[in-house]
Amino acid sequence: MSDQTDVLPGTLDLLIMRTIAFEPMHGWAIAQRIHQISNDLLRIQQGSLYPALHRLEHQGWITAEWGASDNNRRARFYALTRAGRRQLTTEVAKWERLSAGVNLVLQRT
Repeated sequence: MSDQTDVLPGTLDLLIMRTIAFEPMHGWAIAQRIHQISNDLLRIQQGSLYPALHRLEHQGWITAEWGASDNNRRARFYALTRAGRRQLTTEVAKWERLSAGVNLVLQRT
């Protein structure tokens, strides 16, 4: 049994936006950073990551520009927009309310 897990439905957008909040990153780097920050517990599948990135871009919460990765390969770098920063604040607040509610149920049952 693997110690890694896929992310919970509905959390991928939050994780992506939080990961690129400080600097633009390309897709593979976003997935690797989430994996690293979560102490290797969360993994983002490419089949989930790129549709989420396109969805966030379509909603105007992130932008994408072509650039060169660390190994000099052409890659799209994703960054939060001003609207994305506002949405990130909203999503963090929702997550905190949801996780607090789940924790209450786990502690009291």
